[in-house]
Amino acid sequence: MCGFVGFTNTKNDSNKIIEAMMDKIKHRGPDSGGKHVDGDIALGFRRLSIIDITESGDQPIYNEDGTKVLLFNGEIYNYQSIREELIKAGHTFKTKTDSEVLLHGYEEYGEKLLNKLRGMFAFVIWDTVKKELFGARDFFGIKPLYYADMDGTFMFGSEIKAFLVHPDFKKVLNEAALENYLTFQYSPCAETFFKGVFKLPPAHYFKYKGGKLDITRYWDVEFKPDNTPDLDKWVDEISDIFHNSVEAHKISDVEVGSFLSSGVDSSYVAAVANVDKTFTVGFGEDEKYNEIGWAKEFSKYIGKENISKVITPEEYWGNISKIQYHMDEPLADPSCIALYFVCNKASEYVKVVLSGEGADEIFGGYNIYKEPMSMPAYNAIPRPIRRGIGAVASKLPAKRGVNFLVRRGKDLEERFIGNAYMFSEKERKTLLKIKTDAPNAMEITRPFYDKVKDADAVTKMQYLDLHLWMTGDILLKADKMSMANSLELRVPFLDKEVMAVAERIPTKYRVTDKNTKFAMRKAALRSAPPQTANKKKLGFPVPIRVWLKEDKYYGIVKEHFTSPAAEHFFNTEMLVKLLDDHRSGKADNSRKIWTIFIFLVWYKVYFE
Repeated sequence: MCGFVGFTNTKNDSNKIIEAMMDKIKHRGPDSGGKHVDGDIALGFRRLSIIDITESGDQPIYNEDGTKVLLFNGEIYNYQSIREELIKAGHTFKTKTDSEVLLHGYEEYGEKLLNKLRGMFAFVIWDTVKKELFGARDFFGIKPLYYADMDGTFMFGSEIKAFLVHPDFKKVLNEAALENYLTFQYSPCAETFFKGVFKLPPAHYFKYKGGKLDITRYWDVEFKPDNTPDLDKWVDEISDIFHNSVEAHKISDVEVGSFLSSGVDSSYVAAVANVDKTFTVGFGEDEKYNEIGWAKEFSKYIGKENISKVITPEEYWGNISKIQYHMDEPLADPSCIALYFVCNKASEYVKVVLSGEGADEIFGGYNIYKEPMSMPAYNAIPRPIRRGIGAVASKLPAKRGVNFLVRRGKDLEERFIGNAYMFSEKERKTLLKIKTDAPNAMEITRPFYDKVKDADAVTKMQYLDLHLWMTGDILLKADKMSMANSLELRVPFLDKEVMAVAERIPTKYRVTDKNTKFAMRKAALRSAPPQTANKKKLGFPVPIRVWLKEDKYYGIVKEHFTSPAAEHFFNTEMLVKLLDDHRSGKADNSRKIWTIFIFLVWYKVYFE
């Protein structure tokens, strides 16, 4: 695990520049660093030693004749079998690392190497003869890869903050990203909050040569339900492939731990992994916000040690600015801060942890996925009538029954953009003083819905979440919060072989009107106690709605809502009204308030 940075080299002081960029991401790799600088390119690397922890695993790594140079962030879990193939083909290895497999594999197979890999990765290979840069990102987007082309300099790396010290970098806010963020709670488009800085999408590779950038998709999820096996056979398949994936994800020359909440995903991981230590955080003593009791009981059940921490409100609020710095882009998911603390605690004991991210998206775990199956009688009402009822209901004050009529008056593609829907287009236009050319939510989601237009509603929702929500929120915070603490986080659910099983499971075994992750939960029952395997999904509960009613934290947010930055971007009287209505109990505006507040904190960190 590590971080890397680089740029096409047209500067006299490239050594100094690349070292400054490397320093910005030292938290990703505190164990060692390395660089390659020639007349065409500068490459920098920071290493967290996990496999082949000797100096032989340091990067950059060169091929036999020194004509190709590799920088790599991630882990390749099937590297040993690929290594054997390459040795038989005549390649000579200098190290025992998984990194070197990518270098020789690219020599042997070109971009076809990517579909041979099993793992999480972002890497670049510089060809000193062709003067060509090749870069790739893993299947699900577990590892990040950013790039920018400014003043003839092509920059690339694991974190945006490294670009800021390059003399050709122009730091300009992408205001369209702000408008999209207000709806999604994260940045959903390829262009980031920094104008001209882009994310390479998951399952894509690029080639850069002579100032020209070409990007290509090499893999995608394909849901192809197979109705032949019965439920028991699917449970067997899930159990077998998940045990196989966990074993692969445990490959390491250092100790591996596991995160643990009260939910089925992390419990299943911890039980199968058979690690010595599990890690949990919570808030206060209320079980609604504190899963430590559950985690300790479960750890006792599997005979492992649980290490926990209760996060105080002061700690949570006191670290928001630092965490937004590490995020690179604002993320309004309150759980990312809690994730920072569990990573911090785990890093005191281990270098690698397993976690349960991805199970909900691939096996159908979110409660919202049950919506298409609820109230079948109402669904039978002709579409024009439902739309008319919804239009009338939308003019009434929002409450539970009314919200149902409004949502069911819309097609799935209109009402579902993922697990967060903060501000509608109308709300965000009213809230913002600035004018942008941001696309509306449906323009962003349409390309994904178009790819599964013939699928059932649940499959459509899963496909959308796999490509937007999971990458833009779940995996972003997993990478940034773990790396902020020099900790490698591995996600055995997000494995290409697990996905190959999951995409064949019929919808009826993924989601029912009463349960989510139906078949996966049954598989988990073989390793976890029923009270855990059957537990309703909680997420990562954070008591922000409670805190925002307290004088201290209300005051902190109000100060941001009336700041010069807020005055520049927003109609601040509307911000204060959101805050006051929440405090008085007129409405639960906590998530909307948090979305704006986090942007203002992030803006202060990076632009003030």
